[in-house]
Amino acid sequence: MKVGLMADTHDRLDAIEKAVDLFNSLGVEQVLHAGDLVSPFVVPRLARLKAGLTLVWGNNDGDRVLVSKRMAEHGMELAGDFAFLNLGGRRIALLHGTDERMVKALAASGEFEVLVRGHTHQASIVRGPCLIVNPGEVCGYLTGRKTVAVLDLTSLTAEILEI
Repeated sequence: MKVGLMADTHDRLDAIEKAVDLFNSLGVEQVLHAGDLVSPFVVPRLARLKAGLTLVWGNNDGDRVLVSKRMAEHGMELAGDFAFLNLGGRRIALLHGTDERMVKALAASGEFEVLVRGHTHQASIVRGPCLIVNPGEVCGYLTGRKTVAVLDLTSLTAEILEI
């Protein structure tokens, strides 16, 4: 099973559309968004996904009431601040990751095979007992790189892709 990973979209509509097009072309079955969607007007762009979407809040998400309403209208899952998912038989933690101590504790807990996080805007894959994936920033504002990741749950590997 292929899973698309994204974070830190920060209202960058052109980059969001490219990420959606990439995920659709790759045939991902689920997309996990690790927070900082930011505004409700982004939701219809994400609704073009041919896969399901699960999103957690980030520290810059604005009108949470309206974002929640828009996501419900499009049948998307809003998981709050943290999601514990079982996809393809794998235990996955999804969070924004503003507290590094929490990220490290969750990864070391033995409860998860994969931890997906955002917040730092730095794309990274850390292999260990728990695979930690930060897909980087879709927006490209801080690093100049617009990135997402694809997670293969069969091989438990991930790849960072520029959009």
